[in-house]
Amino acid sequence: MKVVRAEIIAIGDELLYGQIVDTNSHWISQELDLMGVKVVRKTTVGDDRKDILAAFASAEARADIILITGGLGPTQDDLTKPLMAEYFSCAIVENTAAVEAVTEFFRKRGREMTPLNLLQGHLPACCTYVPNEVGTAPGMWFERNGTYWMSMPGVPHEMKKLMTDFVLPKLPTLFPLPVIVHRMIKTVGIGESWLADLIRLWEDALPSTIRLAYLPSLGHVKLRLTGFGTEKTEIENAIQQQIDLVLPSIEKYVYGYDSESLETAIGKLLTESHKTVALAESCSGGYISHLITSISGSSSYFQGAVIPYQNQFKEEIIHVKNHTLTSKGAVSEETVLEMATGVRKLFKADFGLASSGVAGPTGGTEEKPVGTIWIACTGDGFQETKKLQLTQDRMLNIQLTAVAVLNLLRICILEK
Repeated sequence: MKVVRAEIIAIGDELLYGQIVDTNSHWISQELDLMGVKVVRKTTVGDDRKDILAAFASAEARADIILITGGLGPTQDDLTKPLMAEYFSCAIVENTAAVEAVTEFFRKRGREMTPLNLLQGHLPACCTYVPNEVGTAPGMWFERNGTYWMSMPGVPHEMKKLMTDFVLPKLPTLFPLPVIVHRMIKTVGIGESWLADLIRLWEDALPSTIRLAYLPSLGHVKLRLTGFGTEKTEIENAIQQQIDLVLPSIEKYVYGYDSESLETAIGKLLTESHKTVALAESCSGGYISHLITSISGSSSYFQGAVIPYQNQFKEEIIHVKNHTLTSKGAVSEETVLEMATGVRKLFKADFGLASSGVAGPTGGTEEKPVGTIWIACTGDGFQETKKLQLTQDRMLNIQLTAVAVLNLLRICILEK
């Protein structure tokens, strides 16, 4: 079966300036992937005639379906419509249905219709008019030499409406589409290269109908298995067989699958084991508590947290010894152990967690440079600590600390 190739072109200076994030291309890619259409390129181009025409020509040379967003407003800096007319060598003319739709749009909202607004109903003569029920800029559909084009507004909810109502239902009528199935294995506590080495023989033996991709992120590595074929159930079964084969090698690092987050996995483990947790956060400043409480139902296992940023409150609230703080310092194994033990007692929790470190970019010393973090997990009859050597970036250090603390709790729940 021939692979159907798509290209997305996002138009607008504001995208290049970073004033607006292009969420449209991300959403379109996900929807096309679910239908078995392969996105081969995403292009962002500014409001420049030469660059836009070059992007059109480049896309036409390699794609079966080209999806364009942005540049459809009524002002002079919106170039998509006139340049599509130029590219397809046709004039812009009044489209009666489009004019009526724009007029009705303004009438229903009690807004004045201006001559500039009326121009939204003027379209390239060679396009098929696609009504936009939630905005004023119509969609435009073009066909040439076996390639199909759709131009849509850059406003996300308008684009999604046109994609959902027109483009996505139309694709199966134009192309025989394959079935594509994705499964994600989510790991934590192991780097990409170490993970790749661990599963190398399994990866080498994967069937040709299943592809593997490594997707590293902050503290995590996701393994994406993608299966191709004609029968969804058959592909799903083949992928599950491969997961069953690789799992014994990496099970201790796997916390979930597909859309499951680490904090969701932690919540499930605590719920299933009927255990509770409390936190004492210093360098992470409440970020770990935020992640835990972002999960619905967390009140059943999350007892509470304190953020004793100053040493005085480490002593007064969770009873860290003054001698520990003065002799070992706030950033030390001894301090985080006492913090975790103290907060566990304070909130009567099964597990106590703690973090303390030099998040940076200032505050580091030769002995404890920026990025030095100590974390701890304590419980009934056990205590675990870990020293992290992270980066020079403050927010990155906070996020990586959160992942490390949650993973330490995950390990303690499973092992203790």
